Order: sequence, then C-alpha cells, then structure tokens
Amino acid sequence: QVQLVESGGGLVQAGGSLRLSCAASGLTFSSYRMGWFRQAPGKEREFVAAISRSGEGTYYADSVKGRFTISRDNAKNTVYLQMNSLKPDDTAVYYCAADRTRPASSQWSRRDGLDYWGKGTLVTVSS
Repeated sequence: QVQLVESGGGLVQAGGSLRLSCAASGLTFSSYRMGWFRQAPGKEREFVAAISRSGEGTYYADSVKGRFTISRDNAKNTVYLQMNSLKPDDTAVYYCAADRTRPASSQWSRRDGLDYWGKGTLVTVSS
C-alpha cells in the first residue's frame, strides 16, 4: 500500500533551519505532484508548498515564500522541505501529501481531495 513517511522535525530556535523529508513507497513517485501542509495547535491544516512531477515547477504559500524551498529526488522517491529563518509561528505538525492530477499551483491551497497523506512530523520553533 502507499506510504508517505515524514522525518526531520524537531526543536529549533527562531532564525534557525530544518530540512524535512518525506519518503514515499507503494506508488510511482515520479507520476505524483507532491506537497507540504502544516497544522498548528488549534488551527486548520494549511498549505505550505507544492512541486511538480519533474521538480521544475513549485508553488508556495505567501507566509513561507522566500524562506522555505521544496524539492524532490525522484530516484530516491523523496520530497524535501528546506525551512530557513524559522519563526515561532512556523510551529506545527508538517504533513506531506501526494496527488496524481492536481497541478502544483494555487489548486493545492485546497487540502481536500488529495490522494495520499503522511502522518506528520512536529516542528517546534522557540523564541
């Protein structure tokens, strides 16, 4: 069956960096657009970033643009989220998602209807 497993979360001070990874199995990874979402305590899950099947196209939420970078390695079936200049407001559980048909664009701003989800990894940014 399809599995998306996130890793790389942890505790970091404001201004620091983390790199999240999401390893996929059970699917033809290069056929899927991939994305990251996050959910802070007491808030709804929100879109962070998405990437096209080839990796050439990316799309970001305004809140992370210029600080976060999404990338993928199709040979390793893995998508990454490099997070720099972290802020306390970035504290959340980060989830990766996969979808076969939705282009890596503003369409990823809707979290409903995506094909697969991981279970998340916690990122805590201290002030």
